[in-house]
Amino acid sequence: MADKENNITFIEIDLLTELSQLVEQTQQQVIVQNNSSLTLLFWQIGFRINETILQNKRAEYGKQIVPTLSAQLETKYGRSFTEKNLRRMLRFAEQFSDKQMVIALSQKLSWSHFIELLPIKNHDAMIFYANQVSNQLMSVR
Repeated sequence: MADKENNITFIEIDLLTELSQLVEQTQQQVIVQNNSSLTLLFWQIGFRINETILQNKRAEYGKQIVPTLSAQLETKYGRSFTEKNLRRMLRFAEQFSDKQMVIALSQKLSWSHFIELLPIKNHDAMIFYANQVSNQLMSVR
């Protein structure tokens, strides 16, 4: 009888371990998908604002539209849309102009990674480091 109780315990432990792994894997997938979606959203926002400003070819319009949009978006959606962050989105879309590259990189890089890469002045160096971080799965730190 004691052996039967021990077998049930081992089965339960194995099942719990397997289920825990499934939950943790899914949680990680959700985090990656969320980060990727958010990064792509920020790129699309930057792209659309840049497109609107460039299409109108008015620098003054651009200076006015960013604070106005930021105030409205921040009120509606929260702190992710501060004027500083909106300007980062603009720069992000300028520096990473290839949407397909952003989609690929966003699977491994978070928005925080991109923020760290944006100050790099040399475009080729920035892309090199983005690929290095992606390939080596480096943290933001």
